[in-house]
Amino acid sequence: MLLSDISQKIQRGDKLAMLTCYDATFAKLMESEGVDILLVGDSLGMVLHGQTDTLQVTLQDMCYHTRTVAAGARQTVIMADMPYGTYEHGQELALQHAQQLINSGAHIVKIEGGGAMVNTAKYLIDRGISVCAHLGFTPQSVNQLGGYKIQGKTESAANIIMQDAQAMSDAGVSFVLLEMVPAQLARTITQSINAPTIGIGAGADCSGQVLVLQDLLGIYSGPANKPADAFKAPRFVRNFLSETGSVQSAVRAYIHAVKAGTFPAPQHSY
Repeated sequence: MLLSDISQKIQRGDKLAMLTCYDATFAKLMESEGVDILLVGDSLGMVLHGQTDTLQVTLQDMCYHTRTVAAGARQTVIMADMPYGTYEHGQELALQHAQQLINSGAHIVKIEGGGAMVNTAKYLIDRGISVCAHLGFTPQSVNQLGGYKIQGKTESAANIIMQDAQAMSDAGVSFVLLEMVPAQLARTITQSINAPTIGIGAGADCSGQVLVLQDLLGIYSGPANKPADAFKAPRFVRNFLSETGSVQSAVRAYIHAVKAGTFPAPQHSY
């Protein structure tokens, strides 16, 4: 599947179902079930490495996992996160790092933040790199944001996210991912910009949805150095495995729920 195929789905009004993926086995399974986009997320720092955040993930980590996902999914669009420190320190350096991810099998790279990152996104796009912008709660800025908190709750904060989304769309990004923002704000952005939106904790009105695979399966219980019973899943998480009984059925049920518009439900939104 090419990005042009994704565009055709959006034009038809189809919702996009995206999941994180970190290896060939799950990539092959997800492709067979019809996931639209596989996200090789720097969330692997938390769900695979046991870290408390994504900040320790390296470009080498991302290239390795991108290659393994690409090996298992030959017909599905692959998006790869640009990890912390690989795109903030100069546009030429960002291009070199993005090219490494593309060479590893990604079709599109994702960068976090608006503001100055708009020019970086445009620089990459002008040089043939497809980009997804990640706005709202941006995990690589978790320390600056003061923890895992909803973004865009005040009028001024919502306006900044709205302006960044519009600027990224005008720059030519392929998608705008909105994380942990009020559903009404996500709806307004989706209706206002040309780029399709992907939501996680952002209501049902985005062009598509994404979940971390381990959250969908209900098997993530927090960082390795903390007890499992201390972990509380985010509001936007739904355990599809407990509802279906097999990994394949859980993935299939997630895709169906996204495309039918039944996930996320109001209880999964802010």
